[in-house]
Parts: sequence; structure tokens; C-alpha cells
Amino acid sequence: MLARFNALPLATKTTALTIAALLVLALTVFVIADRSIMVDAERQAAERQETNMRVAWDVLRRDGAEFRADGDALYVGDKKLNDWTQPVDLVKTLVGGTATIFRGDKRITTNVTKPDGSRAVGTNLAAGAAHDAVLRDGKPFRGDADILGRAFFTAYDPIKDKDGKVVGVLYVGIPKDEALAAVSSLRWSMAIGMLLVTLVIAAAIFAMSRAMFRPLGTMNAAMQDLAKGATKTEIPGRERRDEIGRMAEALVSFRDAAVARQQIEASSRAADAERQTAMTVLNESLRRVSQGDLGATLDARFPASYAELRTNFNEALGNLSQLVGTVLESTDAIRSGSTEIATASEDLARRTESSAASLEQTAAAVTQMNGRVGETASAASRTVERADGAITIVSGGRAVADEAVQAMSRVAEGAKGIDSVIEGLDKIAFQTRVLAMNAAVEAGRAGEAGRGFAVVADLVSALAMRSEEEAARARDQLTATQTDIVSAVDAVGKVDSALSEIVGTVGEVHGLLATIASDNSAQSTAIGEISTAIGAMDRSTQQNAAMVEETSAAARNLSDQVDRLAEHARAFRVQDTRPARRDVFEVAGPTTAQ
Repeated sequence: MLARFNALPLATKTTALTIAALLVLALTVFVIADRSIMVDAERQAAERQETNMRVAWDVLRRDGAEFRADGDALYVGDKKLNDWTQPVDLVKTLVGGTATIFRGDKRITTNVTKPDGSRAVGTNLAAGAAHDAVLRDGKPFRGDADILGRAFFTAYDPIKDKDGKVVGVLYVGIPKDEALAAVSSLRWSMAIGMLLVTLVIAAAIFAMSRAMFRPLGTMNAAMQDLAKGATKTEIPGRERRDEIGRMAEALVSFRDAAVARQQIEASSRAADAERQTAMTVLNESLRRVSQGDLGATLDARFPASYAELRTNFNEALGNLSQLVGTVLESTDAIRSGSTEIATASEDLARRTESSAASLEQTAAAVTQMNGRVGETASAASRTVERADGAITIVSGGRAVADEAVQAMSRVAEGAKGIDSVIEGLDKIAFQTRVLAMNAAVEAGRAGEAGRGFAVVADLVSALAMRSEEEAARARDQLTATQTDIVSAVDAVGKVDSALSEIVGTVGEVHGLLATIASDNSAQSTAIGEISTAIGAMDRSTQQNAAMVEETSAAARNLSDQVDRLAEHARAFRVQDTRPARRDVFEVAGPTTAQ
């Protein structure tokens, strides 16, 4: 439905919407006016009810001012109201409508008739709001009610005796159909009038819309022709000064723009042909490059208008070829360096293991010496005759101490060699990091083609930094080991001095056995401390060996990464030319000599 409405002409849609708005407005006005009329009619009916009730009371009080009940009979003064129709008929005659007098809730006289035309005497007041308000609460009631199947505007007042007791009810009412008859006629007249006014206004709006939108029809036809490419179409309405005139001027601008666009399109077809040729040749060269052929330069088939593009492409391809060649040479140099690093690390690992074995032997010797010193103290305590045996044992202790000093000296010399190796590793790691930085620079210059090599350069740089860190850690551990060795040599020297003093004073052994025993005990404690220090040195040496193994593994990993880099670089077929920026990769040469 909405699609059909959208397909209608603009004049028809505007007229339809305007008429619909008028109909809605007329209906709204009718509903508001009808509601006002109904409210006013109900207000007038309520006022009339009050008037009718006052008249009914005046009629009843002509025969007395007091009411009383006697059984089913109701009296006003001395007049019995049962079946006395004169009061109710007089009320109808004076003010119209209906009137009823109840004894309790039963009608005793009324002018309300049944469907058969007889008076509704003897019928009861129906249960409801009126019944409860008047008979139960003793209050008047005003409102709508159905009486014997007919709608009435009603008014009920309680009839009370002199004691204030409710003995009956006085009712007056107006049939709704009679009270609203004039209102219904007015409603129909108002509805017909509004409908006629709406139709007249709608007809005038339709005629005005047709006249107003007629120029749009001719404008639409011109726009359709212009959309089909008819650039010689005459645009109507250019002389007007309203919105249609401005639309005509805009259409003229559109027509001129279309003419200019056709001219531009005609002049660009040749350029499109040249661009297509250039794209075909460039696509072929790029396909060869994607297959690894870096010699796929653009030839003379490339259009002359794109000569700058051909020159730049060929230069970029040449630079990329030189870069890949440089990468291949650099990978060979890096592979050689990483092999040397791995070899040096393995040699260092073997020397470190040898140092660890020597320390273990030294620890065993010191332990043995400690046991012999204890035996010497025990022998000195037991007997003087064992002095010669004690001298022999002390001599053996000096020999062991000399061996310990010599072993410590060898460990110190080995530690100096390890320090030299670590310094070499540090320099190699620094060289490797410089190479990685140069490779990253060349990869950045290569752009997208060098992205993979840049990743490898980052990995090589990370490995070099890790090698420097491990070398620094090894140097720290070695420094601590050398310190411990010096302490151990001093301690063993002290032991040797003590043993020498024992040999020098052996003649006094008979008088100083107790002193010798005490000294031997102190020496045993010192030798125990020496043994603990040598054990710590042994653990440090083992840690150095583990770190050297890690360095060797890192060097082997670096070699594997270089092999992978070389494998990727060899996927390209390069021209046999020397790299233009070879000097960038030769920066590591002077560094090695430092």
C-alpha cells in the first residue's frame, strides 16, 4: 500500500494528504463539539431535574407538610397517597417527564407505564445506587437509571416522617431519548455541515494543487530526457523566479556538466588504453618478482607516459637485488662468526669441567688433611712415644698443603683463561649485535621485501644481547671464584706455616703436648672452613660450566637462524652485481680488532 502511494504523482499525494488532514481535523472538531453538546445537554437535564423535584414537592405539600406511614399506606397530612394519581399527573402536566411516589421501595402511585400501557403501581425500586442512597442512607440521589427497560435522567429524594425516619421516596425523571432528541438533530446537522465544508475545501485544494504542480510535470519530462543523455533538451521554466525557476537553472547546470563530462570521457579513453597496457606489463613483472626473479625489469613495451614509473620500478628492483646479494654475503659472515663462537664456547666448557675436577680433588685432599690433623692431636694426647709418628703425619700434611697451594694456583691460572674467553665472547656478542643493527637498517631500506630479514635481524640482535648478559654473569661468577681461590690459598699458606712451626718445635713436644693438641684442634676447624670454601668454589665452577653450555647452545641457535635466513634469501634470483652499500656490513671489522 505504501509503495503504491509513493508511486503516485506529487500533486496527487499532496492533495490526498491535505484532504486526509482536513478529514481528521473535521472529525476532531466534530468529536469535541459533540462532547461539549452532550455535556451541556446533561447539565441542562440535571438542572431540569432539580426544577421538577421542587415542583413535585410543592404539589405534595399542598395537602399537608407532614408525612406518615401506616402499614403499606403513605399519608401527607390526612390525604392517602396510595393510588392517588393526581399529584404525579399534575407534575407531568406542569414540567413534563415522569413522577412516582414510593412507600418504602414499592411504587404506590406513578405515571410511569409498563410496556402494556398500564401504570407501574406495585412494582419495586430496583436495587442499585439509588436504592442504597435513599432508603439505606436517607440521602438524595441524582443520576442515570434504567426504569422498566428505558433510560432516564432521574432524581430521588427520601420522604421522612416527623421523627426523621425514611417512610417513602419521591421520584421525578426525564426519558433520555426525549431530553436528547434536540441534541441528536443538532449532531446530524453539524456532521453534514462539516462534511460539505470539507468536500468544498478539498475540491478547491485539488484544483489549486493541479495548477501549482503542472510545471513540475514538464520539468520532470526534461529531467528524464537529460537522464537518458539528451544534452540538447530544452529546460522549461527558466524565466520563473520561484523554486521551479531555481530548479530549472540547476538543471541547466546539470546539462552543461553532462556535456563537459562527455568531453572528458572522450578524451580519457586513450589514457585508459595506455593505463591498461601499463598495468598489463607491470602485472607480468610483478608476477615474475613474486616467483623470485629480481631481474624482471620493465621493458620498452611500457607506455612512454609512464616512463617515470618504469624508471622508479627498475631502480627499486635493482636496489632489492643488491640488498638480497648483500644479505647472502652477510649470512655467510654471520655463519662463520657463530661457528667460531660455538667452538670457543665448547673449549671453555671443557676447561671449566677440568677446573671443576681439580677443585673436587682439592676438596678431597683438604678433607684427608683434616682427618690426619685430628689423628695427630689424638696421638699427642695419648703418648709422647708417638711423637715421631706425629712428625711424619705433620710432614705429610705439609705435602698435602703444598699440593693444595699448587692446585689453587692452577685454578687461578684457569680462571684467568676463562676471563679471557668471556671477554672474547663479549666482543663477539657486540660484533653480532652491530651486524644485526646494520642488517635491520638494510631491511628497513628494502621496505616490504625486507620485512622477513628484519625479523631475523631482530632475533640475531636479541641473541647477541643475551650473549652479552650471560658473559657478564659468567665474569661476575668468575670474579667471585677468584676471590674464593685467593682466600683458600691464604688459608692453606697459614696451614703450611703452622705445620712448619710444629716441625721446628718438635723437640719441645714432651712439654707442650697439651698445647699441640689444642693447636691441632684449632687447625682442624680452620681446615674444615677451607673445605667449605673449596666446596663453594666447586659449586661456582659447576655453574660456570652450565652457563658456558648455554652460551654454546645460543651460538648454535644463532647459526641455525642464519641458515634459515640464507635459505630464504637464496629463493631470489639476483643479478651478478656487487652490492651498492657493502660498507654498511663492513662496520663490524674494526670492532673485532678492539
